[in-house]
Amino acid sequence: MIQASGLVKEYVVTKKKGFFHKTKERVVAVNGLDLSIHKGEIVGLLGLNGAGKTTTIKMLSTLLSPTSGTILVDGEDITTNAKRTKQKVNMIAGGERMLYWRLTGYENLVYFGKLYGLSGQSLSERIWSLLEIVGLSDVAHKPVEQYSKGMKQRLQIARGLINDPSYIFLDEPTLGLDTPIAKQLRKLIRTLATEQGKGVLLTTHYLDEVEELCDRVYIINKGELLMHNSPEKIIETVVKDYSVTVITEPLRIDSIKNIESTLNKNHISVHASLVQEGQLLSFNAPYDPTTTILNTCMENGLTIQKFEVNRPKLEDAIIHLAGEAS
Repeated sequence: MIQASGLVKEYVVTKKKGFFHKTKERVVAVNGLDLSIHKGEIVGLLGLNGAGKTTTIKMLSTLLSPTSGTILVDGEDITTNAKRTKQKVNMIAGGERMLYWRLTGYENLVYFGKLYGLSGQSLSERIWSLLEIVGLSDVAHKPVEQYSKGMKQRLQIARGLINDPSYIFLDEPTLGLDTPIAKQLRKLIRTLATEQGKGVLLTTHYLDEVEELCDRVYIINKGELLMHNSPEKIIETVVKDYSVTVITEPLRIDSIKNIESTLNKNHISVHASLVQEGQLLSFNAPYDPTTTILNTCMENGLTIQKFEVNRPKLEDAIIHLAGEAS
């Protein structure tokens, strides 16, 4: 596993003050962060822009040295075993960075493979295996500048797997991709964890991806940890605002009052109004009230024409937490 403890990264920024004076300001990008990634799981690292996500990934992947704190990869400190750590980790960024456009896809992988000490037949076999996995075998000898965005990102995945890492850091891996291509990449990410046993750290602004993929999530703000749990637990803990909408046939006032009386006892508020489709009943609760509302509707003999549940999402939780921390 990867275990980061008390991780801190500080920068000293020089700022101009007037025409002739400069001041130095200390900026803390990451502040006392604890984080772990086990093999075979997908962990999310989330926060608003400037939260410290990319800085954290760069420290975990040895691209930046922490100001203080420790990072252990399979029990080894990366500051004393950086070379061995580099063999165990790799980083895949979104967008169109980290590739050489004038080289072919195959040539890119040869270049990056040799950086990890791979060569000869074993490197060639590794490259063709990866190109097959990401669906680029038929364009292996085309220059990358002729690839589409989706093809470039799939080649990024292959590049990130060239050293067969135990841990992969994904920084916005589906950035700017069409929905079908993004779906394929999410499937591949899940396969890397569940079938190949790799530990995956994911940062993304597409929070539906996090809810779909991640076993655990760290939410950070200004470099500090705000919350750590499964996506479901975070939503359940932070955002207690479920709403349910039901449309049924027009109801008598006494029927509405009976429904209100029953549900109010369960801390569910009820608002009734007539609409063109019939009787609109709007329910709000600090928990998921779906079962209770359904049972109450059935007990009162309602003919349900529409039943819609609006559950809070991870995005709501992050915005709420960031607002509390600011």
